Amino acid sequence: MSDHKPDYPALRRLMVNEQLRQRGIRDAAVLGAMTAVPREQFVLPEYRRLAYDDGPLPIPAGQTISQPYVVAVMIEALELSPTDHVLEIGAGSGYAAAVISRIVRRVTTIERHGELAQFAREKLRNLGYNNVTVHEGDGSRGWPADAPYEAIIVAASGPAVPVSLCEQLAVGGRLVMPIGSRKRDQKLVRVVKTEDGRFLQEIIGQVRFVPLIGAEGWQAD
Repeated sequence: MSDHKPDYPALRRLMVNEQLRQRGIRDAAVLGAMTAVPREQFVLPEYRRLAYDDGPLPIPAGQTISQPYVVAVMIEALELSPTDHVLEIGAGSGYAAAVISRIVRRVTTIERHGELAQFAREKLRNLGYNNVTVHEGDGSRGWPADAPYEAIIVAASGPAVPVSLCEQLAVGGRLVMPIGSRKRDQKLVRVVKTEDGRFLQEIIGQVRFVPLIGAEGWQAD
């Protein structure tokens, strides 16, 4: 392998143009944030050269960082505003939280793997993403201390949308998460909380995520 260091900003722009814009991502704030956030910093060093490939990559604790396109689809579906406070379930390495933090006022993110929560916390702090708070805990229960949230994003698939997350959504709030079986047949859904307290759900597409482990998700193996 060559010792030549990749031009990461150029690879990032290429990723945004070819993987996002050409597949229909239109939200200028999402495109701008994904052009700005150095994805190569949120993967293991040995995978940095692959950071802008069109697919998931390994991160600590046996987990993965999602494909850039999937991250963009989910964030775009949240229809974020600069004043929003967003709850993320499944911090992973901190990449999606970093992207979201460029668009909104504040991000609260939860990770059940302690090693990964610490990895994300250090990465975000070192890179200056000061409006993100990383907690270790059971994401299926959300984080009621900071509720309500204008938007909730869940990076793991549950059997259904957890009741706790619905309760922590602000009126007019949007929630995006995959639901379905542990292994396949998962649908990415978007839930909107109406003024009269109803939850309107629509299907965005087919996805495949790791299972949401927790009290209101799947049981651990």
